[in-house]
Amino acid sequence: MAESGTLPSSATAKRISRVRASRFRCAGRCPTLTPGRGNSRPSGLFQPEGLIVNPIPELAPHLKQLRLSGILGSLEARNRQAIESKLAYTEFLSLLIHDEVARRDQTKFALRLRRAAFRSGKSLEGFDFARLPNLNRALIHDLATGRYLQEKAPVLIVGPCGTGKSHLAQALGHCAVRQGVDVLFTTQAQLCATLTTARAVGTVERKIATLSRVPLLIVDDFGLKPLRASADEDFHDLIAERYERAATIVTSNLDFSEWDQAFPANRLLASATLDRLRHNAYCLTLDGESYRSPKLAPTAPKSAPQKQVKSATL
Repeated sequence: MAESGTLPSSATAKRISRVRASRFRCAGRCPTLTPGRGNSRPSGLFQPEGLIVNPIPELAPHLKQLRLSGILGSLEARNRQAIESKLAYTEFLSLLIHDEVARRDQTKFALRLRRAAFRSGKSLEGFDFARLPNLNRALIHDLATGRYLQEKAPVLIVGPCGTGKSHLAQALGHCAVRQGVDVLFTTQAQLCATLTTARAVGTVERKIATLSRVPLLIVDDFGLKPLRASADEDFHDLIAERYERAATIVTSNLDFSEWDQAFPANRLLASATLDRLRHNAYCLTLDGESYRSPKLAPTAPKSAPQKQVKSATL
């Protein structure tokens, strides 16, 4: 052993430096935890294998502050999945983000569907094409893709009562909603009543401007009632504002050549309005029997006449 005050040999100095380096390396390591032995878990460390962390109480206020509270609905299940499948951090985060995006898309879809004000849940899958063999099915499926929305072109649907005009118009509107497009469904009578009320309170210009910004406006039963004074002007102003700016679907029981009859008080206004509606429009004619035909009650089967048995006299 070296005496005090003497320098250590080179071998001893190297051994001391290795020990010191090993101590510095160990100083940065975290202690190994064993479940069930009462070891305290330092903050920021992961839960040992076999135990599932419940991070919801700690993360809930932060997610709400970031407006990501929808993640709470799938956080526990995704956390369990990540532990059992030993997913990477990025995979776990990707699952949560996809869940949040899907939830927001579903919320937006439900909101658009409610604002569209459809009468019923009519869809293209539920449309009976077999009743209308002469209908251009290829054109309808092309319209379902939403190409007319990008072209900002009108779609005009005519046909007798009960042939499915309203069904088809709402089905195309439903397809547009699924594509993320805002839609408004109304009848001509409801639309004119809304514009008349707005004119009475002095907000008709603002109402027309609001309706003109709707990407897809569906006007059902055009020409079912004649447009009276002021109502025909408001309808013309709305169509003129939407011309080549937004798509419009119009259904009518009248043939295309009879649409001017909806403007009995002003045929010049009718010509100007219909000229804008027909320009670059997709026209569909539904010709067939009405699906509203009454159902006949089943007739009771006729009973066979009973033969009379003659009683023999003794």
